[in-house]
Amino acid sequence: MALFMKQDENRSELQKRLATELQDRAKKKLEEAELPDGVDDSRFVQGTKVTTGLLWVWMVVAALVIGAVIFLIVISAS
Repeated sequence: MALFMKQDENRSELQKRLATELQDRAKKKLEEAELPDGVDDSRFVQGTKVTTGLLWVWMVVAALVIGAVIFLIVISAS
């Protein structure tokens, strides 16, 4: 810790100004950049549809099909 403070004390005014200016530039660039949120901006989401309210119908149909297959397997094994 003492070494860090000693290094900081040895900085010239020019170094301090440059460091502050570079930090300000970096902050401005970060504020200006529009970063993707990773959900709506993803390429694989483009061209897809939002799930409708009929999802439960498809789930019931899938459950009935699976149930019918299991029923047929049990019946044929007996």
